[in-house]
Amino acid sequence: MNIRANILLRVYLAFGLIVLFAFAVFLRLGQVQFVQGKKWKAMADSLSTRYVNVEATRGNIYSNDGSLLATSIPEYELRMDMFAGGIADSKVFDEKVDSLGFKLSQLFQDKTAKEYARYLRKGRQDSARYLLIHRKVGYADLKTIRTFPLYNIGKFSGGLIAVQQNKRILPFQALAARTIGYKNENVKNGVGLEGAYKEYINGETGKRLMQRIAGGVYIPVNEEAEVAPKDGADIISTIDVNMQDLAQSALEKQLIKSQADHGTVILMEVATGEIRAVANFSKVEEGVYKEKFNYAIAGNQDPGSTFKLASYMALLEDKLIDTNTMIGTGYYQIPGKLITDSHPKIETVTAKKAFETSSNAAIAKLINMHYGNDPIKFTDHLYDWHLNQKMDLQIPGEAMPVVKNPKTNRSWNKNMTLPQMAYGYEMQLTPLKMLTMYNAVANNGKMVAPIFVKEIRRLGNPIEQFKARVINDKICSDVTLSKIKKMLEGVVTEGSGKQVVYNPLYPIAGKTGTAQVADANKGYKANKQYQASFVGYFPADKPKYSLIVVINDPKGAYYGATVSGPVFREIADRIYASDMQMYNDMPTRLVGNTGNPPTKAGQSKATQKVYKAFGFKPLFASKSEYYNIIDTSAGTIFQENNERKGVMPNVSGMGLKDALYLLGNAGLKTKVLGSGKVVSQSIIAGTKVGKGVGVQIELN
Repeated sequence: MNIRANILLRVYLAFGLIVLFAFAVFLRLGQVQFVQGKKWKAMADSLSTRYVNVEATRGNIYSNDGSLLATSIPEYELRMDMFAGGIADSKVFDEKVDSLGFKLSQLFQDKTAKEYARYLRKGRQDSARYLLIHRKVGYADLKTIRTFPLYNIGKFSGGLIAVQQNKRILPFQALAARTIGYKNENVKNGVGLEGAYKEYINGETGKRLMQRIAGGVYIPVNEEAEVAPKDGADIISTIDVNMQDLAQSALEKQLIKSQADHGTVILMEVATGEIRAVANFSKVEEGVYKEKFNYAIAGNQDPGSTFKLASYMALLEDKLIDTNTMIGTGYYQIPGKLITDSHPKIETVTAKKAFETSSNAAIAKLINMHYGNDPIKFTDHLYDWHLNQKMDLQIPGEAMPVVKNPKTNRSWNKNMTLPQMAYGYEMQLTPLKMLTMYNAVANNGKMVAPIFVKEIRRLGNPIEQFKARVINDKICSDVTLSKIKKMLEGVVTEGSGKQVVYNPLYPIAGKTGTAQVADANKGYKANKQYQASFVGYFPADKPKYSLIVVINDPKGAYYGATVSGPVFREIADRIYASDMQMYNDMPTRLVGNTGNPPTKAGQSKATQKVYKAFGFKPLFASKSEYYNIIDTSAGTIFQENNERKGVMPNVSGMGLKDALYLLGNAGLKTKVLGSGKVVSQSIIAGTKVGKGVGVQIELN
């Protein structure tokens, strides 16, 4: 092979290799572009941009009367892009930065104007694209800030970035705070209504595109979220703000007075099962109480004597006793224990009297005597009333009741368990569970589960409504129910509640309870702590509300009547006084005469309004602004009293204010004697009079 051929071979070989390499490059580019394009594009995007969740505005929680219990307000974190389009020119930035610093200093008052200006210049020097200006800025302040120098150039051009965050507030602060609850992402079972209805309240999160800039910081690409969040639904609770405030105030006052460890109050509407108020206070230091634990639904303890309602109901329903059955009180000996009354008095009384005076010995003996050979017959009643089951409440945290029976509980003692259960020991029930039992009696035997939420709304429209779930249509016969009601009323009129709870103005039915609190490890003997209770309903003749008060470990006096009774009485009295519906049907009691009360003649609109408010029968015969009145058996007649210039008006029967007004308009000079209403006038009505004429009126 000659030299020329050798050179050409090498050239062709090199050219072939170059073409082959170029083909391989193009092949690889095609593979990257078309085969793996989506993969690499997604990776590139993930390195420069990403979507983040935007929290929705949470729904409001309202009280039964429409008051706002919980709401979300927007808060903003302010950032600044120091090289946004409108301020990229250093001349624009330098001219306005000092003015901006002055405005920010004036608004936030955390730095001087010079410090703010220096901070902004430093951010500019560092090429900051997401400089923090201030946290927790309200919407009103944000509107003001948008008018500041630089920021007023344009929504995006001025560099201001407002990142919205939602802040949850309780307008009534501590009022029903535990029932309202709170959101906590780290807690599996939410607290209160906030936790129970989080799927409704939280709404649906949105999406916002964020771009990565130098330093690994992500900033929003756009002012608005790409996927707008969906606001949460509103919750309409059963809580009444005024009743809640009353319950908390009365409970806290008594806890401080008795130096107790904790306490709870629950107010329920009888017919609907709606909880109007629930208060829970724990001692945090001497004289200071806070809501830390929901004792109402989670505070499982021995109910004590309030449980005697169930014991007597079982005996009456099985026709083993009647209210006039005679039984001994004071002491009752069982193997291993002497059951003693709180104020031992050895006597024989009726079962009704034993209930009214809360005799432990009497009920323990009655239960042991009639159910001792067949205790399951007694516990079956308790199970039929579902006292051993949760009530599936709308808020989380309900404690599991403990009601023993001889078949399933190894701790059942054949000598001691049954008689001690009779007066409320060897079981664990929450205050709300006991209230539900008493509410069933007030509700003519229908037991309903308490409810805390009555409606869920979105944009003002109901999307779900709740009614009380019936647990037991009839807990006992009407005959038993009638006897039990009389016994509960007797507690207040004749028994342990007479001195504190009784009110002569309206009937109350209820039961006192005093229970010794057991130490978890050492039992009752080592722990001299007591739980004082009072539970019942009012007004007893037409029950509208049921109420329970439980105070744990009071110092000094510890009986239910003296410790919890005053709280019950205060709440019941004030609710009764403020609810016209509860006493509209009361019979009229006439004292002295049977005529309408004395009134004064006067201005028609004001007087007619008063008469209508008090239900008096008015006969509107007068069309004038002022009139005289005549009381008749048919009602009150408003007599014409036209005011004419130059004519003496009839001011008889008027108060001084109205009389002087008419006489002054007539141009008369008036001399006044006495007080009350006008009984005589020196110039006869209808007489023509001139301006400046003197007239004397006598009032009595």
